[in-house]
Amino acid sequence: MASSHSHTHSNHGHDDGGHSHSHSPPPEQTYGSQSLYEYIQHDQIWTLNECEPNQGRDIIKPWNERFDTTKYLESDADEQLIMHIPFTGSMKIYSILIRSGSDDHAPKTIKLFKNRSDVDFSIATDLKADEIVEHAPGTSEIVEYSLKRAIFSNVKSLNLFVLDNYGEDTTTITYIGFKGEYKKLSKDPIITIYEAAANPADHKNLVPEEHFVSEFND
Repeated sequence: MASSHSHTHSNHGHDDGGHSHSHSPPPEQTYGSQSLYEYIQHDQIWTLNECEPNQGRDIIKPWNERFDTTKYLESDADEQLIMHIPFTGSMKIYSILIRSGSDDHAPKTIKLFKNRSDVDFSIATDLKADEIVEHAPGTSEIVEYSLKRAIFSNVKSLNLFVLDNYGEDTTTITYIGFKGEYKKLSKDPIITIYEAAANPADHKNLVPEEHFVSEFND
């Protein structure tokens, strides 16, 4: 059964705040091996205004299931959706891939916010996006949109806000994927303790002077 809830927000007009849309600049080349699927915390994905529980998780599919339409995300109360997608580490995200139907249920304007867990419909409507994607209408193919690599170079989580669609009451998406690079983090600091002019005999009565040196490995 569809969940019963509603949400309120301001009007659907939007201002891109000077951002160029992702389909405007020439796309940078990406490769299938750059899929970030394995670096997503799938059990921690949450979606606001989804028609059925966990539909948002279901559309983050492996590449070999990208054309499977038995799993899809549909909005509930209206056409808007918010998805929160956490990663297992720090990512460099090069592009987002989207597949929807070719009808007016397809998403139109998608605002992207990185490294936030507090985004709801009120915040998402007014907050300046890190990137805005205008999804191509009238296609059921997977469309890849390049993102600004300088901005999406240290991403631990991503929020997608579907602001509107092409005219229907609800929005439907069948696949979302990401390409990029796992950004290897430095190892935990190694703490070394040493004594100045240590003398085992001193340990009976004195606390030796200790120095802490942090060694970071790149």
